[in-house]
Amino acid sequence: QVQLVESGGGLVQAGDSLRLSCTASRRTFSTYGVGWFRQAPGKEREFVAAISSSAGNTCYADSVKGRFTISRDNAKNTGYLQMNSLKPEDTAVYYCTTRAPRGFSLDYRCYGGSHEYDYWGQGTQVTVSS
Repeated sequence: QVQLVESGGGLVQAGDSLRLSCTASRRTFSTYGVGWFRQAPGKEREFVAAISSSAGNTCYADSVKGRFTISRDNAKNTGYLQMNSLKPEDTAVYYCTTRAPRGFSLDYRCYGGSHEYDYWGQGTQVTVSS
C-alpha cells in the first residue's frame, strides 16, 4: 500500500502560479509512474499530466500543455505539478496518483487513463478567480 499526501492548492487569481506536491510513503517511489488528474464540479475526472518511472518521460493534456510542468524528485519521494498562467477553467480538485511497476522491466511510458493507476491521494483544491 502506498499513501500519497498532496499539498500546495489554494485560491489564486488568473495568471498566477501554483506548485502542487505529492509525497509518497514508499521509498520505492522511484519505480512508480506518477500522474495528476483533476475534477471540476459536475464534471468527470480528467487527465492532466503524467511522468514515467524511467527516463522521466512526460505527457500532458492539450488544455495544460505549455502552462503546466510535471516533475519528480525520487530522493524526496515526491512528485510535483508546476502550474503557470492559471485560468478560471483550471479550477478543480487535483489528485495525485501513482502506478506500481509491472514486473521488472523498465517502464518508459506515461499513462493517461485513470484506470491505469493504483494509488490516489485525497485531492487538493485549486481555485482560480477571474
